[in-house]
Amino acid sequence: MSLFRRAGWLLVGALVSVLAAAVAGLPVFVYPQVDPLRPADAIVVLGGTPYERFDLGIQLGERGLAPEVLISQSTGADDPMMDKYCGGRFAFRVSCFVPDPWTTDGEAREIVRRAEIYGWKHIIVVTFTPHVSRARYIVGKCYDGELTMVASPSDSGFEFWSWMYVRQSGGYIRAFVNQHCETA
Repeated sequence: MSLFRRAGWLLVGALVSVLAAAVAGLPVFVYPQVDPLRPADAIVVLGGTPYERFDLGIQLGERGLAPEVLISQSTGADDPMMDKYCGGRFAFRVSCFVPDPWTTDGEAREIVRRAEIYGWKHIIVVTFTPHVSRARYIVGKCYDGELTMVASPSDSGFEFWSWMYVRQSGGYIRAFVNQHCETA
């Protein structure tokens, strides 16, 4: 077999592999399972940007879906963009925390800690679309109660989705290898 023919087959194999990974990722990253909304004990908004997820969590609280909104300040305690959420006045309780570690795993640990304190049996978890499946996996491994997963709007475009496939796949690998649910 000539060098060019072999290179051609390698290129075809690489393209088929990339296409297969893209198709396999559609139900995980692009169209994850989200759940119908119903009242819960708390609404938990996982951290990060874009900030629209925090607006969605507050809107769900305003709709009366839970008496408390818990917000992860994974962008840092001194992020001025978070002041309107963590320092705002609402008709329901809003509390914020900085996850330790600054990962979904750290957020899951705080969820478990608070669920034990407040007796939460059902929570609504808000995150952005490409993170929904991985967040369900991580939080579900730690939290014994019922999860309702909600997706906030996400960016679009080839660059965004290419990065999300890489980022979320890497996050899954880390979650499989390194997840600890201890809260102490």
